[in-house]
Amino acid sequence: MKNQLLMLTVALSCTFAGSAMAMTKAEYKTGNDRISADYKVNLAKCGSLKANAKDICVSEAKGAEKVAKAELEAQYEPTPRHHEKVGMAKADAAYDTAKEKCDDFSGNAKDVCVKDAKAAHVKGKEEAKVARVAEDTSKAKTKKMSDAKKDASAENRDAEYAAAKARCDSLAGAVKDGCVNDAKAKYGMK
Repeated sequence: MKNQLLMLTVALSCTFAGSAMAMTKAEYKTGNDRISADYKVNLAKCGSLKANAKDICVSEAKGAEKVAKAELEAQYEPTPRHHEKVGMAKADAAYDTAKEKCDDFSGNAKDVCVKDAKAAHVKGKEEAKVARVAEDTSKAKTKKMSDAKKDASAENRDAEYAAAKARCDSLAGAVKDGCVNDAKAKYGMK
């Protein structure tokens, strides 16, 4: 899970590292055809798998397609909004796959896995929003940036708290109460 978070963070930072030149309509069509062909190949690889392994494989194929399409759009029309959509697509793809992987668990372990995946999803989406605002060239950029970072921090804190609280659910009695109180203190919850 931590490797996925690291890969997501690296991917998001690379997404917003610089802007590319717009492509022609013919290049766009070729790119779209390539994405469709890659998706079909990746989906075909899932055919021999069974149960949750197949679900994970299909989720990865769909996620790769969504990310590739978002990246293609961002290359075709390089705007802050399209760059944000790339970050969102990456966060959504990683989340969908992580949720499928959580199906291998049960009980509290599954709940914790899902909450951790959700926290990573929220973080990825909020980073994409902040990066979009960072590309703003208006005079109100400083205020918008401050607001975006504040909102992102609050969303991340709430998601991380939910994950920490889910970890406490496997405990009982005073130990559970202490765990919940520690989580509240760490994430500034009342």
